Amino acid sequence: MTERFNRLGLVGEMAAEFVGTMVLILFGCAVVAQVAAGGALTTPPGGLGDHDSISWAWGIGVTMGVYVAARLSGAHLNPAVTVTLATFKGFPWRKVAPYALAQTAGAFVAALLVRWNYTEALAKADPGHTLKTQTVFSTLPANGNPNLPVHEWGAFRDQVIGTALLLLLILAITDMLNTPPGANLGAFITGLVVVGIGMAWGTNAGYAINPARDFGPRLASFLTGYRGAWRDQYGNLYFWVPIVGPLVGGLLGGALYKGVVGRFLPAAEPEPPGRVPASGKG
Repeated sequence: MTERFNRLGLVGEMAAEFVGTMVLILFGCAVVAQVAAGGALTTPPGGLGDHDSISWAWGIGVTMGVYVAARLSGAHLNPAVTVTLATFKGFPWRKVAPYALAQTAGAFVAALLVRWNYTEALAKADPGHTLKTQTVFSTLPANGNPNLPVHEWGAFRDQVIGTALLLLLILAITDMLNTPPGANLGAFITGLVVVGIGMAWGTNAGYAINPARDFGPRLASFLTGYRGAWRDQYGNLYFWVPIVGPLVGGLLGGALYKGVVGRFLPAAEPEPPGRVPASGKG
């Protein structure tokens, strides 16, 4: 019975990660489609948003995805988060691969929905389905801009730093021994973190900071006509950068928080004998 319960529990957690990540991508990829494809067709061009609206929508997507999934799975929504929590916070390693699979599948399905919904706009703005609108689904060095000479290793550096910042802050926000947000505001604050990273770290590599967020939509775009999805504007094989970079960065951010902040926080103390725990009722 216990084994069956644990198995069904993992299924529920995977379902939550799938739907939570799907919600994240439904906001994120769709806002880029609106700005890049829809905005290219307005008069004058650019009438449906800009980089700031993209950053805000991604942050809102994170917040809503966390609210969807948090009770069942903890709402990782990101393999870099899952691996970091397994390394530093005791998350079971046996769940890492199922969580990453569910996250990637959720991102893939969401990207297919965005691709379908924006079919006409994408076809009109970019009939050849080229790098011009590839950024709707996946990231590129310098967001595909050849005027900024960032190549794959510069983008890798950017992803390591950006994801390290993300995980440093997630661990701080969720650490009950620190000063976590009250009133169920953790998801909202995490969304603001993503908004801030987007506004400050979006130039060099499009702030993927999430392997599932990039690989799932990249695969969806490749299967629906974007034949150059695996390469960047220089023709280099690029898809590995927003996978490996965030995984490395997440571990560095986790190690930084654990080693420099977490180790100095006071340990939780047991309640004195005869006292009702602070979280109790009555």
